[in-house]
Amino acid sequence: MRTISALLLVAFTALPAHAHFNMLMPQTSSAKKGEDVVFTYQWGHPYEHELFDAPAPDSVQVLAPDGKTTTDLTKALEKISLPAGEGKKVAAYQFHFTPAQRGDYVFLLRTPPIWMESDGEFLQDNVKVVLHVQAQKGWDGAFRTEFELAPLTRPYGLEPGMAFQAALGAGIPVKPVAGALVEIEHYHAAPPKEIPADEYATRAAKTGPDGVVTATLTDPGWWCLAAAGAGGMKDHDGKSYPIKRRSIFWVHVDEKIADK
Repeated sequence: MRTISALLLVAFTALPAHAHFNMLMPQTSSAKKGEDVVFTYQWGHPYEHELFDAPAPDSVQVLAPDGKTTTDLTKALEKISLPAGEGKKVAAYQFHFTPAQRGDYVFLLRTPPIWMESDGEFLQDNVKVVLHVQAQKGWDGAFRTEFELAPLTRPYGLEPGMAFQAALGAGIPVKPVAGALVEIEHYHAAPPKEIPADEYATRAAKTGPDGVVTATLTDPGWWCLAAAGAGGMKDHDGKSYPIKRRSIFWVHVDEKIADK
């Protein structure tokens, strides 16, 4: 089992410019029982909406509202093409899911190691998102992976400016990871007209002694929280390079509901 200190390696590194994230987002954050929902997996810069070819995921699983039943959806993945500006297209993946019961479904997509030439390292992500289906049950479900963000705030029904909290744990049994760096970024469905300085596009926070991170989500739309740690080594062109293992959690913020 990896030590907590090894997982905290990234906490002492600087934030990269134009951070890369794996994105897993359903077409709607809330659905009804029996309603078909399309999920899209893509790779790139969420804030700038710069997309690149996404690698084929290693697996996709969904945890039912009971917090115990897990279903493998990997075979349901379909490779698609998405526009990437200037007439270019990039590879992405989609799958359909029809909830059979009311409650909250937690999805986990695992990526292979992705080589990052400019950083001299690999990125390997576990990407989570919750689909709310009419009943508030199971939104805090966890897969008990070796490195995982679990929500402490319900990840739907949020309005702009609300705080969102998640707990970072590692190992089995799970132990809180303190002092870990967490990147926070807003997704734009189209490239914004102006790109601010990096510190405004990619925000940063650290987990407290109990492994809890707090993020204030200021605008409507999808947001990601990405906690990272050391994930071993992998060879590339005859040399060995580190794998940065990340737990990414996507959460949706609704438009502000006007007071009646």
